[in-house]
Amino acid sequence: MKRIKYIAIELLTVSLTLTTVSCSDYLKVDKYFKDIESIDHIFSDKESTMQWLSFCYSRLQGDNIEIGHSDICPTNFSDDQTFNEGEAGKRYRRFKLGEYGYGYAFQDYYTNSWPWAYDAIRQASIFLMNAHATEELNQKEIDDLKGQARFLRAYFYWLLIRKYGPVPIMPTEGADYTKSYDKLSYPRNTFDDCVDFIAEEMILAAKDLPEKRDNQNIARPTKGAALAVRAKVLTYAASPLYNGNTEMADFVDKQGNQLISQTYDEVKWAKAAAACRDLIDYADQTGIYRIYTTPVREKAIDNSFPATITPPVCEPYSSRPFPEGWADIDPFESYRSVFNGELYAAENPELIFTRGRNGDKGDLETNGAVTDLVRHQMPSSCGGWNIHGMTQKQCDAYDMADGTPYSREAVLEKYGNEQFTTKNNAKLHPYDHLPNNGIWLGYANREPRFYASVAYSGSIWYCSSSQENIYKNQQVFYYRGEGNGRVNSNERWVNTGIGIMKYVHPDDCAVGNGSFIKVKVEPTLRYADILLLYAEALNNLTTSHNIPTWDGKQTYTVSRDIQQMKRGVMPVRMRAGVPDYSEQTYASRDAFFKAIVHERQVELFNENQRFFDLRRWKIAEENEAEQVYGCNTNMSKEYRTQFYVPVRVPNLQTSFSRKQYFWPITYTELKRNRNMTQAPGWENYD
Repeated sequence: MKRIKYIAIELLTVSLTLTTVSCSDYLKVDKYFKDIESIDHIFSDKESTMQWLSFCYSRLQGDNIEIGHSDICPTNFSDDQTFNEGEAGKRYRRFKLGEYGYGYAFQDYYTNSWPWAYDAIRQASIFLMNAHATEELNQKEIDDLKGQARFLRAYFYWLLIRKYGPVPIMPTEGADYTKSYDKLSYPRNTFDDCVDFIAEEMILAAKDLPEKRDNQNIARPTKGAALAVRAKVLTYAASPLYNGNTEMADFVDKQGNQLISQTYDEVKWAKAAAACRDLIDYADQTGIYRIYTTPVREKAIDNSFPATITPPVCEPYSSRPFPEGWADIDPFESYRSVFNGELYAAENPELIFTRGRNGDKGDLETNGAVTDLVRHQMPSSCGGWNIHGMTQKQCDAYDMADGTPYSREAVLEKYGNEQFTTKNNAKLHPYDHLPNNGIWLGYANREPRFYASVAYSGSIWYCSSSQENIYKNQQVFYYRGEGNGRVNSNERWVNTGIGIMKYVHPDDCAVGNGSFIKVKVEPTLRYADILLLYAEALNNLTTSHNIPTWDGKQTYTVSRDIQQMKRGVMPVRMRAGVPDYSEQTYASRDAFFKAIVHERQVELFNENQRFFDLRRWKIAEENEAEQVYGCNTNMSKEYRTQFYVPVRVPNLQTSFSRKQYFWPITYTELKRNRNMTQAPGWENYD
């Protein structure tokens, strides 16, 4: 029988520095990893020990990237974004229609997440069994490295279950690779089994991992990262898709065992709330994590860094400092700076876990997948690809500056015939940074996150890094016939007429002498996410529960406590410069859930969260099946008023069927693993 090596011939060495987690080198490592018998030699050497762990980090790339452009991270494009490349968006339509299993043209796309995750899981398990202190690595260093390996192993399982549902949990002591494939075939564990394993592993990892990392190791996990991932996993386990979901009764293994819980258990929400509180209390005690804010800017630095615009008066928030209010912060710059590369990872207390400059399929010529994402968003006149757009639904989700919901009808009624900004009507829009030359007033007086996230028609792209003035301060309209609007011979245009500004820095430019796109770090896991999950979990409780803390040193009594729910919501809302929810919203479980759905849609836009949120809440069908609307990009500037009338975007059909709750197992894996079962709705190939 053919002997299987523990690792592939080429090992990717991952450089973990201040701003990068990328493939810095390709190393031939046959001399280290020729056979099973060489394990003792491998782990007696510091260099090869570190290389072994580096392989696990390298598998966080490819289809396992959390945030990236449409070619590598389609789940970042849920019902709130579109991409338009090749045959008028054919690939987008196929993705939205669920045409990415075997037999579809997409069979070669988006399929490496499964094998890459299990590659890393195997490597991490071997590391945990064999890594030991040597003359070059003391026990404290080994404990840290094992904590990293344990975190990575559990994290890859987390990526798998979020996408595929219940998956096989491999033996922690490592599989016996001398056995036949038949005996190495493992069935899916139940989803709850997977969650319990990940949660327990993250507790063990947290005990070994340090609280902080220095700048050279900022992309390695910490104690807080382990606690935060545990909180997310337990929240998913409590959510409707996995908690008493009788509609998934046919998701079974080959013995007929049901893999998704059929009985609702409120205790799961209590455990999720307690896990979120573990991280929040830890953040308060150590001061390591907080919502990032910048102080009020009294005077503009230049037009790309304007003076702070104070939100409309709303007491008590207007006069209180953050986090009880916004009196001392700049909401726009606070939110924008978290994403656009203005901050190094070490400077951002909101980042709980980041992969740093995440690689794009090992492409060493780029600054990472988030940087590539920005180039896909940028207009062609800035050197961009001009193919990522925002749906009308997402654009309309951003509230008005006073926190009231946006309404197109109310806007038209308010402004009447005066629908565009001019030098003479600046008083109509005091709560924004809109240029006074032809911007549709539907984009006026919106909340600060709107201006940090939306590249509306007429936005300014500053391109400050270019040394050529011709490329600086470009005002880009998406009208038909404009330089960046729809051109008949060019399939690259923002087909909704609404672009994306999130992650874009004023310096970013890809054309002209001296230009560059600022390096971005992947905001893999943010503190704002955990705060909102905490409020969500508490909202689902109908009675009190006693839940031990992660380390067992005390016990929480958790219940639907409105003050604790505000503890999760207020810092996010105050940083955004919008009022907290009303007491009536907090009092109603249904109203608060709708508020959380909306808040996560806006706060976490373009962060690869909504795709999975819609599914775990079991509201994907009503959202993902909606047709895509945007501006009427067939309208030229002459008919600009009609440009802003929402229309269904041509060629962007979308639908949702039950099978799209989970990703399919590939034909190759099903044939290799005889004990594997397919997710409901996908073909089994038996």
